[in-house]
Formats: sequence, structure tokens, C-alpha cells
Amino acid sequence: MAAMSASAPVTSSLAAAAAGRRQSAALRRSAAAFQRGAAARSAGVVRVNNAVSDPATSTPAKAAVDWDKLGFGLTETAFMFTTSCPIDGEWSEGEIIPYGNLSLSPAAAVLNYGQGIFEGMKAFRTVDGRVVTFRPDQNAARFAEGAGRMSMPPVPAHIFVNAVKKCISANRDYIPPEGKGSLYLRPLLIGTGPILGLGPAPSYTFLIYCSPVASYFKGGQLTPIDLVVEESYHRAAPGGTGSTKCIGNYSPVLKVQLAAKKAGFSDVIYLDAVENKYIEEVSSCNFFVVKGNTISTPSLGGSILPGITRKSIIDLARAKGFTVEERNVSVEEVVEADECFATGTAVCVVPIGSVTLRGAKTVYQNGTVGPVGQSLYDELTGLQSGKVADNLGWLAEVPEGFHL
Repeated sequence: MAAMSASAPVTSSLAAAAAGRRQSAALRRSAAAFQRGAAARSAGVVRVNNAVSDPATSTPAKAAVDWDKLGFGLTETAFMFTTSCPIDGEWSEGEIIPYGNLSLSPAAAVLNYGQGIFEGMKAFRTVDGRVVTFRPDQNAARFAEGAGRMSMPPVPAHIFVNAVKKCISANRDYIPPEGKGSLYLRPLLIGTGPILGLGPAPSYTFLIYCSPVASYFKGGQLTPIDLVVEESYHRAAPGGTGSTKCIGNYSPVLKVQLAAKKAGFSDVIYLDAVENKYIEEVSSCNFFVVKGNTISTPSLGGSILPGITRKSIIDLARAKGFTVEERNVSVEEVVEADECFATGTAVCVVPIGSVTLRGAKTVYQNGTVGPVGQSLYDELTGLQSGKVADNLGWLAEVPEGFHL
């Protein structure tokens, strides 16, 4: 019995030692992996955690997407675009790489100080079999302006547009058939270089990923939405970043938006932050009011995003003979309007079924699509799908294999 009791601690000691050696080896492997990435992290390099082969030499599996069940959720595609630039350097043409997670320093400026902007764009299949994207030059210009506002090196327009086309081309199989949706693209410019004190990042990453999408709001593309006017919280203020598509502009609206949805509304209308009586935007859409033959929309005063769809709808409406006014639009005018609609890349043109102000609900067109919104929706989507001639040169065709 004495011998047995003596061997027990010896066995335990040996097991503990073996476990310790295994743990030490694991720690060494972990430390080695960390050290291999340390240089990249310190330089602000973003690595993608994905082992898929080179997009130029591999053929991805066909997209297994049920086009009839698309909403506005993320469907991961095969590839994305990326390039980087030091703060005082120049942007390179970049490359298409497999879609995957990013690895960057915890001290990256985008994580600590929100130094980043993004865009929203779409690619479409046309009725004659082409693949096109809509006014990418306008997104490139807004992207460059936003970069300047956020103290980041702007991406040259030709690099931006070519990057968009490369991402579309590489993910061609994920573009829905005509009439089933579109390929939504999300260009991002973020400060990935590490920095502790407040200041511009030492380096930046420009990337684009994409996802096939259909209607933004539940119920379908032309289903009227119900909005509520928010009078306590504001989306932006004069002198701020409301006219910039910077990443910090969007999460703050969630508190009010979620409360509105819980109360049965689709979204929120925000008023100006000075007088609290003029319409600014819906959470992520521009707003239009129709009265007779006049269409009014809030003027761009620095706190409203200059939407590409907004700009396009103004041009199309004027071409149809409407009087379009860009000015302050009071909430009282909204209540008295014949029709209202909102615009944006994600929503296209969406009719407003009702607006509720201080508990009083105003219903437009008996809760159906108004004739003006329907007409402009048909014109815009007809142009994007190739059903209407592109006499304005707004479509940029993406040749097959452009990314190769």
C-alpha cells in the first residue's frame, strides 16, 4: 500500500509535466504566429483569412442563390477588391482576392476613432444580357470628398471606377437575373494603420465587397412605407459630417429607428437640428414631397447626404416637365402633400404610405403608390435594366473577364 501511494504523485507529476510541455508548445506556436503578423499590423496592412486560390486561375462554384427569396441581407460572394496606401503615398491599382475576414491592429484608427467612409452602389443585368453599374463616376467624386472631410488620402477616380468594375466582374455569377434584384457593392476606405493619440492613421485600406440583394424594405420594392417624424433626436447638424458618408453617421440612428419599428413604423424622418421644423432625411434616404406639378426636396446645406439617386431623380423629373425645388421643406408641407417618396441606392424609389406627426397620421394616395413616384421609379429602373435608352450616359458597362 505504501508503494502504491508513493507512485500516485509521481504519475500525476509526469502528466502535469507533459501537459505543461504541450501548453508551452501551443503558446510558442501562437506567439510565432503573432510575431509573423506583427510587422504587417504595425504597418497597417490588412490580411485576409481565407485560403481560396487565385481568382485569376480558379473558377469559383456557381452561386447557389435562390433569386426568388432575396431580401436585403448579406450573401457572401467569391471575391473582393483591396489596395492600400500610406498617408503620404499613392494608391496602387489593387487586386481581386478571395472574400474573407480582415486582420488588423487593435490600434487601427478606424476601430479607435472611426476614421472611415463608405459608398453604396449597384450592378444590374440588362434585358439584352449586359452587366452595367449606375453612375460610378458620381460615387467616385463623393468618395473623394468624403475622404478629404475625414483627413484620408482620396482614391483617384480611375482607380475607384476600375476597382468597382473588377469586383463586379469577379462576382458576375452573383448578379441576379434581370428583374430579380441587383448586386449591391460596398466600397470602404478605412484608416487601418495603428495610432494611439488622436490623429490621421499612418496608412489606409480601400476595399470593395458585394452581395446580391432585392428589396430593402419588407413587402417588396414598391410597397408603401409608414414613417414617423422624430422631434427629439437629430441625424446631423450644421458644420458636422451629415453630407459625408462616414461610418459614424449611421449607428446613432439605430436607437430611434429600432423604437420606431417596435411601434410599427418602417423608419424615421429627421428634422433639422437648428429650428426642428424642416425635413432633412429618412435614416438612410433622401425625401421628396409632391404638390400638384411641383416636387420639393430638402436643399443640400451640409447636413444632408448628396444622394446619387436623389440627383438622378431630380434630373429625370425635370425632363418629364415637373418643377423641382431644392429648398427648406417644413413638416407642415409634408402633412399637406399629395404624395411623398424617398430615394436611395438601396431603396431606389420607395413610396411613402403615411407620415405620423405627434400621433396624427397622414395617409397618402390611400396607402398605395402615387403616380409621380411610380413614374419616376419606372423611368429609373427602366434605364438601369436597359428597357429605357440611356441617353444620359449614366450606365457603365462591365465586360466579362474585366478583372483578369
